[in-house]
Amino acid sequence: MLKRSAQLFALSAALVATSVQARDLYRWVQYVPGGIEARAVTDSPACPAANIDGQSANMVERSAPGANYPVRGCSLPVPKGAKLVTLDGVPVALPKERANRILVVGDTGCRMKGTDRAQACNDISEWPFRLGAAMSSDFKPDLVIHVGDMHYRETACPVGDKGCAGSPFGDTWGVWKEDFFDPAEPLLNTAPWVMVRGNHEECGRGGIGWARTLDPYGYDPQSGRDGCLGVKQPYQVDLGGVTVIVMDVSTADDQKVNEAQAALFRPQFEMAKTIQGPVWFTFHRPIWAMETTVNGKPIGDNKTLAAAAKGALSPNVQALLSGHIHVFEVLKYENDLPLQIISGNGGDELSMDVVPPVGLEVNGEKIMAGVAKPGIFGFAMMERDGADASGSKWALTAHDRRGQIIARCQLDHRQLSCP
Repeated sequence: MLKRSAQLFALSAALVATSVQARDLYRWVQYVPGGIEARAVTDSPACPAANIDGQSANMVERSAPGANYPVRGCSLPVPKGAKLVTLDGVPVALPKERANRILVVGDTGCRMKGTDRAQACNDISEWPFRLGAAMSSDFKPDLVIHVGDMHYRETACPVGDKGCAGSPFGDTWGVWKEDFFDPAEPLLNTAPWVMVRGNHEECGRGGIGWARTLDPYGYDPQSGRDGCLGVKQPYQVDLGGVTVIVMDVSTADDQKVNEAQAALFRPQFEMAKTIQGPVWFTFHRPIWAMETTVNGKPIGDNKTLAAAAKGALSPNVQALLSGHIHVFEVLKYENDLPLQIISGNGGDELSMDVVPPVGLEVNGEKIMAGVAKPGIFGFAMMERDGADASGSKWALTAHDRRGQIIARCQLDHRQLSCP
């Protein structure tokens, strides 16, 4: 592992240090309501030629080139049971009937906001998403869940700042290419994805690029702001004995209870009551989590979602997968609640002031077990216990950007052990 890590680090560093020829085609597979789609973004005059199990298929133009987006987005529904799908002759990664190895990563973009919030996007040690994506692809996951916040370069690099000099900014293809598609390409080619919308994909931030490329729902240039949609209903992903419910909580109010939003989200949390077997929810903003303390009081939770989830989460809900807080964190509560897993340390500037969580009370819920690893870039892997027919036993391992283990935990339904 150490030799392989060193090789990947050297390769990634070389890619950043040299001028890389622009790619004009990105291919991937992602879950959407009702199934999966093969997607592509290209600057060619037409969508890529497609083939499903030896039969020609036509990709549909999802989004035509437009202002700040000189590329077209393309999509192709993939029938369940398809064995081989190619785009321009290149196979794309299809789901396995039973996903056993799941990569969870989030908050991956490079922050540029104002004159005092600029990461060194040109330095792989300061913004290592490219390295983390290359390393994690080597782990051969069956599925990637990105828990949101891909787009971070909102304003221009400060004058004279060599760390981000030359970087694009704003809701443009140049930013989406630099912040997500180019560094994520190894992972896009490795496994199908679940794309979770973060607050940085709101319509006033990076929402146009999200709508044109990654939004699991359809793109309509006449709706919203250049096709950017508001909150949509959740959809389900079957992992083979485990169901993931994907929610859009990108606009959920953290600081206070927004009653209208809580009323919207409550029936979404109640959806699990109609599902047999273990259920995970994945959404961007965590509920009973903590980032830091102010006057001894933990902060970082989401008050609107806490109000919506109260009494709505059925006993079969095992875990909540989120980002938003830039740290790896997994928490078990004194009350019988799902485990909260946070994998928000994929690339953006890290949360450094996270204190040991055990014993703290967050929005009325006491944390009785868990671990937090602040100040470390990385990703998390969830691996199914093959001997467990129920689908409730998983090993959760957090890795740093070079693949080294920083935490190990065992999950058994809502029980948590992190030796």
